[in-house]
Amino acid sequence: MRDNLPERAEHGGRVRWHRTRERGDLLDFSANVNPYPPEFPWIPDASALKDYPDDRYETLKEEIGKTLGRDAAEIAVGNGSVELIRAFCSAVLRAGDTARIEPPTFAEYEMAVRLAGARSTADDDGAAVWFVCNPNNPTGKLLTRTEVLRLLDDAAGQGTCLFLDEAFIELSDPAQSVVDVSDENLFLLRSLTKSFAVPGIRFGYAFGAPELIEKVETVRLPWTVNTFAESFAIEAFRHYDLLEESRKRIARERAWLCSHLDALDLGYAPPSANYILIEVPLETEVLVERLLSRGILVRDCRSFGLPRHIRVAVRTHEENRQLIEALEACLP
Repeated sequence: MRDNLPERAEHGGRVRWHRTRERGDLLDFSANVNPYPPEFPWIPDASALKDYPDDRYETLKEEIGKTLGRDAAEIAVGNGSVELIRAFCSAVLRAGDTARIEPPTFAEYEMAVRLAGARSTADDDGAAVWFVCNPNNPTGKLLTRTEVLRLLDDAAGQGTCLFLDEAFIELSDPAQSVVDVSDENLFLLRSLTKSFAVPGIRFGYAFGAPELIEKVETVRLPWTVNTFAESFAIEAFRHYDLLEESRKRIARERAWLCSHLDALDLGYAPPSANYILIEVPLETEVLVERLLSRGILVRDCRSFGLPRHIRVAVRTHEENRQLIEALEACLP
């Protein structure tokens, strides 16, 4: 039995757990899902459950490729983006390898690296993989397309693979995406469940050179994208253009939230997506508990190494108004 496993990573979105602890109804600002998801008709076909999914997911990959201009052989799918992070690390990293991860960022990168027998470092010298989250979680920092392409050139020059996580770019600024770039040194990750607000389905997808995709798909457990998730994803990509309206509404609400955070004299990282990292003038744990008592669940950022910060999702206007009122009541 292994005795050197890392501790499990902390995540937001634990609203169901809190409800079992008699917290009652909660507004979940801890999970960064689209508050204005596209609406389209989708009725799951229960009769499809009698068959295994097509583990090659050919129809699904063709739909993704048609939507985003990529060949099906360049596409991997998984049971959420985390499965693809772990499959990628298992396929690419060897014991003793290093991966560059610049904190604060998504904890699952380091988890996957360590489970693969490698280690993380903030130094890019000799690293087999560079992990970049764009826009970054939790800070919201967004690199421009030009900056990302420069990073890719740097990585290629060192024989390094750039792992680019664009999980939130569909709710931020898709013009900065490099999803159209096919390069043997690039692995690009996306998450449909955030942009279409269906985290319960668990669906992630990724792009890379066919040889790399084949390795990732070999490591991925078979049939992990269930039939209902596959069916929903196919329909979602047929309505992908509707995300434009989501982005516009999120931008308006994000600006409204920022103006009220300014009025509360709270500092925050310049946001670009559907979440905001906020610096608070008291211990995070104290504020989180006070907000919970008022029915508001926010992301405690101590697990990111940020003991005086919370992260809040941008939600609907009425919900955002309730967040501001709760902050007014809970802050010293």
